[in-house]
Amino acid sequence: MKKAMALQSEMGPCFDITFDCEDGAPVGSEEAHAHLVANLINHPSNAFDRIGVRVHDPQSPHFDQDLQILIKAAGDRLAYITIPKIESAQDVGALIKKINILAKQHQISQVIPVHALIETHGALAEVFEIASHEQIECLSFGLMDFVSAHYGAIPASAMSSEQFTHPLVTRAMLEISAACHRHAKTPSHNVCTEIKDLSIIDTDCLTAKNFFGYTRKWSIHPNQIPVIVAAFAPKLEQVDEAIQILQTAMDASWGPIQFEGKLHDRASYRYYWMLIQRAKASGRQFMNLTSLTWLNHA
Repeated sequence: MKKAMALQSEMGPCFDITFDCEDGAPVGSEEAHAHLVANLINHPSNAFDRIGVRVHDPQSPHFDQDLQILIKAAGDRLAYITIPKIESAQDVGALIKKINILAKQHQISQVIPVHALIETHGALAEVFEIASHEQIECLSFGLMDFVSAHYGAIPASAMSSEQFTHPLVTRAMLEISAACHRHAKTPSHNVCTEIKDLSIIDTDCLTAKNFFGYTRKWSIHPNQIPVIVAAFAPKLEQVDEAIQILQTAMDASWGPIQFEGKLHDRASYRYYWMLIQRAKASGRQFMNLTSLTWLNHA
């Protein structure tokens, strides 16, 4: 956790950190771990307030304890709460209501964003309704739990190398991504268990991004973070092209233009503007972005 915080301080808030109270807590030390997480979130080294937490699943006896400790101690600095093992849209509504009641009791000023892990059959069946909840900010695909929920009907290889080709898995990935984009939420791709071979992580990122519409991805080790951030950031040549197109469009008072033999209008201007926004959010240095401040008012 401290290594991730140090890396975030070095790279800037171009990625979020999720402290894990579920799988990250040693058995028997769940309460102590939740207090540790709260202390780290409140620590001065949390420079950007971009640290969230994954709590135990709602059926666990530690779920309510997690919420009580974390919201009371660090509610105003929580970037989000991630809830695993969601079963239905009704679950989501009830759990968010519980979070909001606790926040009110402890006089937390913010409305705490909620992220949901989609890893059960029930959650996938109602994923569009789940994504529509106003307090939901992000939906993440829980690949390994989803595969395990099929009790051997999906091979173990679908947790890694075949995740982008097995029909039941790709269907789930696409439903989650489509639901998020329908309701302007963030789709987050599952973890890659490979830690040492960075090319595998890069390939997973680019496939999730370019073919399945995911805009962020979980990491399980600090070594993966720079690779993920770079993979999801637009490339320099894409940013340069977007700048040229938008500058030409502004000179034409945002009417249709021809750029390098291709027609562009307001529909494509929107795409290129969002590409530039993603480039800025990535934290990477793009020389020409500083000249685009005028577009904020266009």
